[in-house]
Amino acid sequence: MNSKVKKICIAGVLIALAVASSTFYIPIGVAKCFPVQHMINVLTAVLLGPWYAVAVAFCTSVIRVTLGTGTLLAFPGSMFGALLAGQFFAKTKKIFFAFIGECVGTGIIGGLAAYPIAILLMGREAALFGFIIPFTVSSIVGAVLAIIMIGIMHRTKVIEIMKRENGI
Repeated sequence: MNSKVKKICIAGVLIALAVASSTFYIPIGVAKCFPVQHMINVLTAVLLGPWYAVAVAFCTSVIRVTLGTGTLLAFPGSMFGALLAGQFFAKTKKIFFAFIGECVGTGIIGGLAAYPIAILLMGREAALFGFIIPFTVSSIVGAVLAIIMIGIMHRTKVIEIMKRENGI
């Protein structure tokens, strides 16, 4: 099996994990803060790269919205963080910068991008900067979980085995 197929399979498992855990969220105003998604974003960014991270975030958001476990805010609340986490990690190869990318991408950019979605598509009243705090809190919690998970994966050599066997 070639490495691209293996990456798609890993992405599918991460999507399934995110969707399966989508019943765990923290309601803050109109937003459903979903720290597991942010953990998945950082894991995908580190393991597969920025474009897979965005694809996993997008697919997870589509499924969550379809199942009713997420709102349209899932899109900006996950995709910008996934992209920045992946880009920052790709440039530096440091987990800390994936953490920063997730928090800035989700917290600030995603928080600002959620405003027009809430107003225009969801018909909700919202403040321009109203999503920044809940999105940032959620992304920090999720990114910390990812750092812990990646640390465990490094200590147990899981990441090295994945790189060697799957071409990641």
